Amino acid sequence: GAAMLRSLGSFLCLWALRLPVAPAGSGAAARGLDVASYRERVRAMFYHAYEHYLESAFPYDELRPLTCDGQDTWGSFSLTLIDALDTLLILGNVSEFQRVVNVLQEGVDFDIDVNASVFETNIRVVGGLLSAHLLSKKAGVEVEAGWPCSGPLLRMAEEAARKLLPAFQTPTGMPYGTVNLLHGVNPGETPVTCTAGIGTFIVEFATLSHLTGDPVFEDVARKALKALWKNRSDIGLVGNHIDVITAKWVAQDAGIGAGVDSYFEYLVKGAILLQDKELMSMFLEYNKAIKNYTKFDDWYLWVQMYKGTVSMPVFQSLEAYWPGLQSLIGDVDNAMRTFLNYYTVWKQFGGLPEFYNIPQGYTVDKREGYPLRPELIESAMYLYRATRDPTLLELGRDAVESIEKISKVDCGFATIKDLRDHRLDNRMESFFLAETVKYLYLLFDPDNFIHNDGSVFDVVTTPYGECVLNAGGFVFNTEAHPIDPAALHCCRKRKEEQWEVEDLMREFYSLKKTKKFTLKRTSNHGEGESPKYPEDAPSEKSGEKRNSKKNSHSLLSCPSPSFNSKLAVLGQVFLDNT
Repeated sequence: GAAMLRSLGSFLCLWALRLPVAPAGSGAAARGLDVASYRERVRAMFYHAYEHYLESAFPYDELRPLTCDGQDTWGSFSLTLIDALDTLLILGNVSEFQRVVNVLQEGVDFDIDVNASVFETNIRVVGGLLSAHLLSKKAGVEVEAGWPCSGPLLRMAEEAARKLLPAFQTPTGMPYGTVNLLHGVNPGETPVTCTAGIGTFIVEFATLSHLTGDPVFEDVARKALKALWKNRSDIGLVGNHIDVITAKWVAQDAGIGAGVDSYFEYLVKGAILLQDKELMSMFLEYNKAIKNYTKFDDWYLWVQMYKGTVSMPVFQSLEAYWPGLQSLIGDVDNAMRTFLNYYTVWKQFGGLPEFYNIPQGYTVDKREGYPLRPELIESAMYLYRATRDPTLLELGRDAVESIEKISKVDCGFATIKDLRDHRLDNRMESFFLAETVKYLYLLFDPDNFIHNDGSVFDVVTTPYGECVLNAGGFVFNTEAHPIDPAALHCCRKRKEEQWEVEDLMREFYSLKKTKKFTLKRTSNHGEGESPKYPEDAPSEKSGEKRNSKKNSHSLLSCPSPSFNSKLAVLGQVFLDNT
């Protein structure tokens, strides 16, 4: 227990260089900003959008707020519900959290003939389910005996992630961008994927591997990260689209925004989550190159990845996550300067246009919209934790005011199609409830459990001993789904225990001669198996409900036998492929 607390202490030190906590709202009060009233307005904002989604759009992925109906956008998994689930708990709504968990268990099926974005499915679906799984005990859900190393939401997250694995079967280990959830990678699928679509898996996939004991997820995520690293240019930059078969860069613009953004974010967050020096040193190398070639007057431009010459002097709203990321590595002064640049753009338009021409100081043609993105608010939330500077609360205030004024409609909140004349679009992206509202609420709620500094925590008994949970230091995935870093240490099996169990199983089975089944240790390519055992065992751990129709988990895109039962013994998964 003591060692666990010490290692937890090291997470928390890395997680944030915190200054002494100012009395609640002290700086803000001086400027007359009532934090509590803004917090309540954010809460009301959430429910206005959420209730209309349930009423008019569920079970579709997203609400169409101008026509009060729904549409499937990224698949067909009631996406907004999965994305909003942990926000419910952050707002303190345990009863609705519990209801939604039951709805999702009964209603969501990943065995569907749908072409899904590998990146979006990972960050929204896998990330949302993992976060909800790890928070479910706190939300009063009756968890099963093996939690957090087992549970229905974890099984759903694992099932969704298995559907993505065929995309990683490439010569480089860099994944395709799209996968069919039923058939794997479609013949003729484009091999061109954006950098973020390759480097944004380590947070979710390493969490899955640590909780389930199956290393395949973390292995493919690491291999993809390393392939990008290996293919950086001589001056240390990466472009924004690459061919995953040949490793040739197709789009050679280097910057911190669209197409690249969350790759850098996941090097830092992966390093913190896994206490991994190698990932952090990769980021710090990139950080040097980014400062050298793309940074001008606390703005970041786009440059040619091989030559370093400026290709687009443009600020994209997606880049506004960068000051928050800088705060995570302790570079608070630079972060604040860049944040203030971005905040001037917000004040000019009442939102961040998708593209902003820095020299001209105006929007870029066809890129004048603001789809209620969270990135600037996200950075404000991090920087406020680090500095308590009241300017950051003022951005929060401005965001609440302009989102309410411009985008609120009878049926929710609509994407702003053009910040110049405030025309709206008939869409409410699921990230509005997953991220924008969550970061706003956390900015205005200094005492939220998410901000825990480690002074309180829960001790949970698992089959592998005691572990500490909910001590803070949460790592947000790029869809704002918080992952508890301590949970990754709850399900560790000591190697010798694992082999003891396997020896026992071997002895037990050698007494009986029945049909064979295989213990698979999946390598990156899904081959490689260890000795065969006859099968004469219960196919499910007690208390584990499996839906037998959802089991065509193929690692390869070519057909392979379906695995129709799983037996987890101390987290070692036996797969039946008869």
